[in-house]
Parts: sequence; C-alpha cells; structure tokens
Amino acid sequence: MHTLLTIHLLSAVIWVGGMFFAYVCLRPIAASMLEPPTRLSLWAGVFKKFFLWVWISVAVLILSGHGMIAIYGGFAQIGTHIHIMLGLGYLMIALYAFLYFMRYKKLCLAVAEENWPLAGTYLNKIRHIVAVNLVLGLLTVAVASGGKYLF
Repeated sequence: MHTLLTIHLLSAVIWVGGMFFAYVCLRPIAASMLEPPTRLSLWAGVFKKFFLWVWISVAVLILSGHGMIAIYGGFAQIGTHIHIMLGLGYLMIALYAFLYFMRYKKLCLAVAEENWPLAGTYLNKIRHIVAVNLVLGLLTVAVASGGKYLF
C-alpha cells in the first residue's frame, strides 16, 4: 500500500509540478526573450520530453489509484474526497489527451513546416489547456491531501 501511495504521489508531482514550471516559470521568459522560430521550436522540444513523462505519470496514477481503491475494498469504502480526486484526475487526463492528440501534434507539424503563425496559434491553445489543467491539478492535490478533513 505504501509503495502504491508513494508512486502515486510522485507521478502527480511530476505532472502537476511540470505544468507549474512550464506555465509559471518557463513560458514568460521564453515569450519575452525568444523570437517565434526559436520559441516555438523550444516548446515543441520541451513538450516532446515532458509529454513522455506525463503519459507515464497518467498510467501510474490510474494503476496505483485503482490499486489502492481495491486494497481499501472498493469505491464504497473510500471517502468523498477520493471520489472527487478521481473525477478531477480523469477530467485532467481527458484534457491532456485532447491537448496531445488535437493540439500538440498540430503544433509539431506547424513547427516542422516552419509555419510560425500557425504554430503560435497552436501553442496559445495549448497554453490555455495547460492553465486549466494546472488549476485542476492544484485543486486535486488540495482535495487529495486535505479532503478527508473538508468532506
């Protein structure tokens, strides 16, 4: 149980922490210092590395989360905060899958074609989805860590 919880938490930290770093730290500096070809190529490369880790994190979160639910005896035996965490987590996964398959792939294609205006449009769409997912991720962490005291 402790091992499942540990890998579950580490996976959440990788995903949510990566979004926080990218959105709050890297994005404003890249936008202010880099011209579009360099900035958009940088983001395509950063996302390529980060999204691999997000896919791994998603798989580990699903497997470890449902494993812990099973150990506790199923959905009827877990608290409301866990149900909320689960719902928020699956919403985040759905948004991420949309971002990856519908926005990131098009960003990469536009960067490969050196179509900087189109790539910028897709990067901006990705930025909006990451902003929503970051808020959901932080809310999920708050619910998961303090939820049993709130619900």
